[in-house]
Amino acid sequence: MTSINIAVVGIGNCASSLVQGLSHYRDGANDTIGLMHWDLGGYRPSDIRVVAAWDVDTRKVGKDVAEAIFAKPNCTAIFCETIPPTGAVVRMGKVLDGVAEHMAEYQDDRTFLLADASEPTKEEVVAALRETKADVLMNYLPVGSQKASEFYAECAIEAGVAFVNNIPVFIASDPEWAARFEKAGVPIIGDDIKAQLGATIVHRVLTDLFAKRGVKLERTYQLNTGGNTDFLNMSNHRRLASKKISKTEAVQSVAAERLEDENVHIGPSDYVPWQNDNKVCFLRMEGSMFGGVPMNLELRLSVEDSPNSAGVAIDMIRCAKLAKDRGLAGPIDAASAYFCKHPRIQMTDDLAAQAVEDFITLQ
Repeated sequence: MTSINIAVVGIGNCASSLVQGLSHYRDGANDTIGLMHWDLGGYRPSDIRVVAAWDVDTRKVGKDVAEAIFAKPNCTAIFCETIPPTGAVVRMGKVLDGVAEHMAEYQDDRTFLLADASEPTKEEVVAALRETKADVLMNYLPVGSQKASEFYAECAIEAGVAFVNNIPVFIASDPEWAARFEKAGVPIIGDDIKAQLGATIVHRVLTDLFAKRGVKLERTYQLNTGGNTDFLNMSNHRRLASKKISKTEAVQSVAAERLEDENVHIGPSDYVPWQNDNKVCFLRMEGSMFGGVPMNLELRLSVEDSPNSAGVAIDMIRCAKLAKDRGLAGPIDAASAYFCKHPRIQMTDDLAAQAVEDFITLQ
């Protein structure tokens, strides 16, 4: 098999965990704990190479990705300290709506510092994708970056590069965008990455369990706190519309009966700086069992947020490359349903898992 060349937009905590993981799991370096697939369709993590990257922070632009992933305001766990140079130097990205105004109110180590460099045109990004022979473009922009995400989606379409949309901006699940990717012959996986064992997947599985065991779910909430730039960005609730839809629909879609809006609350709750990249979820579910007898469940989940998504991202990259190899176009529904919160087609996670295995083994 050939290598998989990836381009990354947004060299934040999630990109840091992904790039660290590519070194951590190189052939023979460590065990495979944390990976859902060691070999996926003939591709291994060590086959993935970063060939291009964009960011807007002055501490990252102009540096090799291997160095930029450790620059502030990144604060995720460092589990692989030595990263060989990638040869990919971080380029100045397109800002558009990628940086919220309120981010300027916080200290430098916690927020973005815009680089004093010219922003690229669409033609320049497309040229870079073609020159580096990128196979997959990873979107890691901040939540709420609708216009910026659409800019890079346009670039992927024009360059013929598969697009993986890790954030809750609706592209793969939007009928018009899905049709554009299909017409262009370009695969897309999205929207909004579902972490390996995060708040959404746990909430979904428990909601599905209620339905399958005949327990009526009547009320539920999911409250999340964290201290990374993602939570700081989302402290402006105007950037949260698509995020709340994505997380809420991920749970509603597997419930036996949809809950009334007033009986379900799911979304980021507060920015707690000292938590850094640690995310804490407080989950409560109330319902009725046999005979109408009431019950409730409470759960507290604590995870390092960015590594929790990186293993999923490695599988998304490889599925996107398989789709490209096979000449598939438009949303890759099996991968989107299993790896994302807001796919075009929702499935329960057990069915989505089987659909992904069927996709991988498809000849």
